[in-house]
Amino acid sequence: MAEFAMSDLMFREGLMKGQRILITGGGTGLGKVMAEACLMLGAEVYICGRRGGVVEDTAKELMDAHGAAGGKCVGVACDIRVPEAIHDMLDQVWAGGALTGLVNNAAGNFISRTEDLSPRGFDAIANIVFRGSFFVTLDAGKRWLAEGKHASVVSILTTWVWHGGPFTVPSAMSKAGLNVMTQSLAVEWGNRGVRFNAIAPGPFPTEGAWARLNPGGSTRPEAHDPTIPLGRNGDMRELANLAVYLLHPLSAYVNGQTIAIDGGSHLQGGGGYSRLSSWGDAEWEQARNAIKSANEKDRAQRTV
Repeated sequence: MAEFAMSDLMFREGLMKGQRILITGGGTGLGKVMAEACLMLGAEVYICGRRGGVVEDTAKELMDAHGAAGGKCVGVACDIRVPEAIHDMLDQVWAGGALTGLVNNAAGNFISRTEDLSPRGFDAIANIVFRGSFFVTLDAGKRWLAEGKHASVVSILTTWVWHGGPFTVPSAMSKAGLNVMTQSLAVEWGNRGVRFNAIAPGPFPTEGAWARLNPGGSTRPEAHDPTIPLGRNGDMRELANLAVYLLHPLSAYVNGQTIAIDGGSHLQGGGGYSRLSSWGDAEWEQARNAIKSANEKDRAQRTV
């Protein structure tokens, strides 16, 4: 179901007309929200994900809801863990013209004691968040630089890049790498018209992610959380508006920044999952079972 009405966005109609945006992991969650906002404002949006059926269904859903705004949304299957697949996807996207924006949003995460991690578990996160996001950025960047095009890259991080992420170490390490990529390429490619920024969200609960990060927790934005100064989870509209701002050419002097959107939680207590230090074996076993159930449900949906 579409999330927004025009009154939920802080921008004028048609603001993103002429913009061509690729959002990785755009079929669900935060990626879908950002895709919807860009589409509503007239952009040509490409969303990619491993599950081709999901991104195609999302693209159709968003076009049915907002196609009259003059934009376009196209779903493209791509496993960003595979550089060759990224190159083929970008060939397909570039056939209609150069992208003006890229959102590195594809991710995976789950809570775990670090001593319980397997190499496979680590790679499941790092190969998407760290390697995949870099290879998408690199392939698109080579094209922009060769063609002399201007573009904006926005990476979705977490506030853990500043203070660490206990019990989410593979994600924290990978997101920290993207934070450094943002700062480094902002300097290296900024003078050639390609700028880099990042968004570090606090809790913006989505069904898929929350099942692995906060089993049994509320996904309601208004759910009270005493660890957040504003006392609530994030509202999807707030994230979407920030992403649109950073993607638009009129924010062109913003470069190399990572902007927290977390209600101030990382300033109050660091954010993240340090509270899980009090868990014992029983709590971790319960969490592992909940995550396993979420993964099995996800696999079942892929085969339908």
